[in-house]
Amino acid sequence: QVQLVESGGGLVQAGGSLRLSCAASGRAFSTYAMGWFRQAPGKEREFVAVINLSSTYYADSVKGRFTISRDNAKNTVYLQMNSLKPEDTAVYYCAAVRTRVPITSMRDADSWGQGTQVTVSS
Repeated sequence: QVQLVESGGGLVQAGGSLRLSCAASGRAFSTYAMGWFRQAPGKEREFVAVINLSSTYYADSVKGRFTISRDNAKNTVYLQMNSLKPEDTAVYYCAAVRTRVPITSMRDADSWGQGTQVTVSS
């Protein structure tokens, strides 16, 4: 399994941008599909985005505003978040799934990060 550590969260005004990073330690990073989830207070955790080797998929709520990318040489996955809205406020979690085929979504993961808080003020 890989160990995941997120960074880059913070406070931003509505309409602003943030970039989250997730550094992975362990072997065979490129064999993992990497994803982001988020959980707002009082709500269930929800899928945000996933990246396979190159293909990417997004939740409808973030499509067109968020971009997931990965750098396999650095064992890092990113989430660029633009046009942020107050409803994007949540703890964001990085996740990894070992898979031999591309996936279009995630429900669970083999490894999770500790989470990073994103707060969008109106």
